[in-house]
Amino acid sequence: MATAAAASLFRHFPFLFFLGSRGFSRIATQIAAVAVGWQIYEMTDSAFQLGMVGLVQFLPIAILVFIAGAAADRYDRRRVLQVCQTIEGVVALFLAWGTYAGWITVPQIFVAMALLGIVTAFENPATAALLPNAAPQHMLQQATAVATAATQVAIIGGPAIGGITYGISPSVPYAIMAVLWAVSVIFSGMIDVERTVIEKEPPTLSVLFAGARFVRNNPAILGTISLDLFAVLLGGAVALLPIYARDILQIGPLGLGLLRTAPAIGSLAMTAVLARYAIKSGAGMKMFQAVIVFGFATVVFAVSQTMWLSLIALIVMGAADTVSVVMRFSLVQLATPDEMRGRVGAVNFLFINASNQLGQFESGVTAALMGTVPAAVLGGVGTVLVAFLWMKLFPSLLKVERLD
Repeated sequence: MATAAAASLFRHFPFLFFLGSRGFSRIATQIAAVAVGWQIYEMTDSAFQLGMVGLVQFLPIAILVFIAGAAADRYDRRRVLQVCQTIEGVVALFLAWGTYAGWITVPQIFVAMALLGIVTAFENPATAALLPNAAPQHMLQQATAVATAATQVAIIGGPAIGGITYGISPSVPYAIMAVLWAVSVIFSGMIDVERTVIEKEPPTLSVLFAGARFVRNNPAILGTISLDLFAVLLGGAVALLPIYARDILQIGPLGLGLLRTAPAIGSLAMTAVLARYAIKSGAGMKMFQAVIVFGFATVVFAVSQTMWLSLIALIVMGAADTVSVVMRFSLVQLATPDEMRGRVGAVNFLFINASNQLGQFESGVTAALMGTVPAAVLGGVGTVLVAFLWMKLFPSLLKVERLD
């Protein structure tokens, strides 16, 4: 039955077109991360300038995310995606042309990345809100798992494509990005959904922040989103991988690449399982259990002195995190009215970005103060404690049985 259900998901054309749109766009984004990073560092030889690439992309997201969420609810989400992906493709062409001709400057690259950050702020809430419309209603959990797997494939394959093609010529990865975003525009336009855009409300502050109020007034959703925020915030050992690779495990750059790939391998394996076998009962408890497993695996990685044990711990971390991600997304989408999915998705998107950015910062600060291993151990233990504390604070989340 599970195999038949998974097969029926891949015969549902709106979901396949959604998957193509999302997948190609994500690959292009991952190529950009590698190509721009290499180019900026080659042009400036400055770690500070390299760090600024992330900052100029994150700030527009933080500023515009609530407006973007409202746009995803106010307008046709497919058209929002097409506009965003068209702009992304134009930016990629600008980078390709400027790099090939040799006239592009660092400030121009920063402006281009800031524009991509603005567009991403609008694209991600629209994408998240569109998934429940594109997937069969009874298969959202499996669809979420497959979409998560596509993202992990992009995370693995995108940087490899970016690195290899940059070696051929620095302009080539940008040209490939433009093609990928053009294909995404086509797929986005082919997503056939029955959602009717609701009557447009006046664009007031109350409407703009309705998603934040909805999350605050729904304990299960608030508990789900905040659990992920604090778990990732405390369990950010991945940010310390370069230190582990060079100073603790002494495995060099190649070993670092293997360590970075390991969580994605665990995630892909788990998404394959979840795509075929949906969680039918005890969903809330299983989500807490996944966070606890993530915390314990973080502790194992923190104290490991051998390459193989570190890889196993990271694979388990990736698998456990995927269970939490799939269940969180399914729960939030199913508990949210369609006319508010964009704004609630924007809140979720903001929490995810904050947890990733602040988690890296927290790991770096604690490692500087306490040492790398104690900091990673503390983060893993803190993640486990947060899971137990959230069980007490959000009993309604613990009692969630099904995700359909």
